[in-house]
Amino acid sequence: MILGLRIFVLPSLRSFTAICALAFGLVHVVQLHAAPKPKPQPLSISTTSLPAGTVGSAYSATLAASGGTSPYTWSITKGSLPAGLSFSNSGVVSGTPSTAVNAQSLTFKVTDSTHPAQNKSATFSLTISPRPLSVTTTSLPGGQTGTAYSANLAASGGTPPYKWSQTGGTLPTGLSLSTSGSITGTPAAAGTSSGLTFSVSDSSSPALSNQSGSLSIVISSGPSGTVSISPRRAGLTTTQTLSLTATSSDGGNLNWSVTGPGCSAASCGTFSSPSTQSGSPDTYTAPATPGQFVITATSATDASISSSITVGVSDLAGVATYHNNISRNGVNSQEYALSPTSLAAGTFGKLFSCPVDGAIYAQPLWVPNLIVGGAQHNVVFVATQHDSLYAFDADVAPCVTLWHVSLIDAAHGGTTGETQVGSTVMSLSSDIQPEVGVTGTPAIDLAAKSLYVVSKSVDPTGTVHYQRLHSIDILTGSEKASGPVLISGTYPATGSAVTFDPRYQNQRPGLALVGGVVYIAWGSHGDAGPWYGWVMGYDATTLNHLYTFNSTPDSSEGGIWMGGGAPSADSSGNLYVITGNGSFDVTSSNPPNKDYGDSFLKLSSDLSVSQYFTPADQDTDNSTDQDFGSGGTSVVLDLPPNGTLPNHLVIGGGKDGDLCLLNRDALGGYSSTNRGAVQVLTFGSGIFGTPAFWNWSFYLAGTDGKLQQFTLNSSTYHIDASPASTSATTYGFPGATPSISAMPDGSGAIVWALDNSQYCTGQALGCGPAVLHAYDATNLGTELFNSSQVSGNAPGLAVKFTVPTVANGKVYVGTRGDDSEQVGHTTTRPGELDVYGLLPN
Repeated sequence: MILGLRIFVLPSLRSFTAICALAFGLVHVVQLHAAPKPKPQPLSISTTSLPAGTVGSAYSATLAASGGTSPYTWSITKGSLPAGLSFSNSGVVSGTPSTAVNAQSLTFKVTDSTHPAQNKSATFSLTISPRPLSVTTTSLPGGQTGTAYSANLAASGGTPPYKWSQTGGTLPTGLSLSTSGSITGTPAAAGTSSGLTFSVSDSSSPALSNQSGSLSIVISSGPSGTVSISPRRAGLTTTQTLSLTATSSDGGNLNWSVTGPGCSAASCGTFSSPSTQSGSPDTYTAPATPGQFVITATSATDASISSSITVGVSDLAGVATYHNNISRNGVNSQEYALSPTSLAAGTFGKLFSCPVDGAIYAQPLWVPNLIVGGAQHNVVFVATQHDSLYAFDADVAPCVTLWHVSLIDAAHGGTTGETQVGSTVMSLSSDIQPEVGVTGTPAIDLAAKSLYVVSKSVDPTGTVHYQRLHSIDILTGSEKASGPVLISGTYPATGSAVTFDPRYQNQRPGLALVGGVVYIAWGSHGDAGPWYGWVMGYDATTLNHLYTFNSTPDSSEGGIWMGGGAPSADSSGNLYVITGNGSFDVTSSNPPNKDYGDSFLKLSSDLSVSQYFTPADQDTDNSTDQDFGSGGTSVVLDLPPNGTLPNHLVIGGGKDGDLCLLNRDALGGYSSTNRGAVQVLTFGSGIFGTPAFWNWSFYLAGTDGKLQQFTLNSSTYHIDASPASTSATTYGFPGATPSISAMPDGSGAIVWALDNSQYCTGQALGCGPAVLHAYDATNLGTELFNSSQVSGNAPGLAVKFTVPTVANGKVYVGTRGDDSEQVGHTTTRPGELDVYGLLPN
């Protein structure tokens, strides 16, 4: 044994192996603790801002993040991108913006692929600038002396409407430039005017202007003589006559001729004398077929000297009900006189006014070619809150009254001393002032020549109230069918029947004439009550009471008023109404329920509920006064079959700003998720009107919002979420119910809307004239006319919810005249019908 040396003997190979394994494990543990695996960095958004963009230019921005575990998933949690841009879940904002925005706030969220609960959000602002404003006109057409000249300067970019001015050179004598960019007049001397420059500014940034390059106008010598025609423009109904006067500079005879689409000289209309002396009137009789016809007067001694005008001839049967027809789409598709080009500066404006004895809350109605008092007239009918009904010649200035009747005199069923319901007697609501008479829009049976209207009145004691249904002969104003009839009714309820109360029920909706039955609906006067949502049906021939419906018999309320809109109807005679705040009783999954507050109802012709849709937020709507029924059951659509997609649709909305697209074959009932609706579109502002529908587009202005155009997608039968176009004008409360005029082929379409926000009574923002607006239906950014911008064009003071009537080259607007209902006011015109149209010269 060697000193200090120790020898260990392993007991076995197995023990040696175990010891080695233990040693290796210890080393491995030491290694793990010595070099730990890195943890992922915290998830964060590294993007600090979004780049600005420009309307019409391609845009792309990619959001970036760090930390966490890629790939990342992105989403927008607050705000919406401007129209034309989209956002992918990979964080890319791309597209071509079509709408300018200034510092639009957007909140983005990012999550990583392994820990979705670990997410980060950041808010950025996005600015999309308008396209640079520039003049696109490169040359001006030539002209002739003594011949009317017209040219329009054009620009692009910026925000229309544009404002033009001349900054260099001198226009030829006789020509002038309007602020809208029209160069018009009759040149007086031949020659070349060069070096003309023009400046244009847009409506949002007047300082942003561009000048054109150098332009020239060449005026050559015209014929030695001239011919002029008066009037220069007109709209006619079929077979209507027009007095024309042609004047020749040589004082000689003139020959008349007319051309038009698909007609010969004999079928394009006739003249009382094909040849007349210069300055002598002649009468043109329109043909029996509609269209645009060119009338020419030619010198009998020099065929090179002539002048022409274009006259639109309409075959519109009439505007006989609220919003033009029972589908309530608001369209007059037989309008040949009005078009965007015919509304050029100086060609359209206020023609005349007709004073009446009370405010006009009902829409004016229009019927052509009636023989009244032995002569043919186009007639406009106006009902007033003074319980009066007027028939005016629709075309003659100054205004001509054909007949005027009181609906509460003895000849029309009234009793001794009966009057309109004064606001102080009624003490119900401040929105209808100073009296309540006729509020709902009448309906006309064109074949029977009967007008149906509901009057409201009170006895001399102020305690007995009456509502009557009248059937009026539109040729004379006399009662028909042994009318009128007092409106009354009961409806079964749990415990006892509910009785109609003519005092508390506000006959605000327009009447509906469907299948020989006059349907009448009621809401409340400012929620004074008790009140209910009533609908009644009367035989149009006999005025017998046929049907009765009450929307909330067990709880009251549930009024039907729809911003003055009338019940819409389909081809099978079913009616569609929306109720306001009230209880909703879900006693079964299908009708009959008891109470239908805040619900969209499909009523059979006998007024039984066949289907209903109640929004998921009905209880909230009811408790917060967000009536679902504040807007109309506007448009009934029958679309072409498209696979399994519902093609029988109806649309409507209310105060909470939800626009509901529903399947008329299965309205959807009630669910907490609105699963029964085809689509619920967030409109963005409260709805108190009836949308118009034309060429796959809806048009509507909500409360304190712009007039908007939404496209109904022809493939999906859904409404695109972003508007296709919007107006520059913002409409105050209560928004607007637009109407549309166009030719049958869809050309020349115009959207007409009234801004009634200064309606004087109740909670109005102020008291002032209504404002009539006209827009190009293909682009609401192009305003064609605005009554507030032209001196002498203002109508009377505004009335809440009123709707314009468009027919035969004219627009009819009901107002409250100069009755402001302010303390100490004096009234010379308690109401007024204002008539706009093509200016004759």
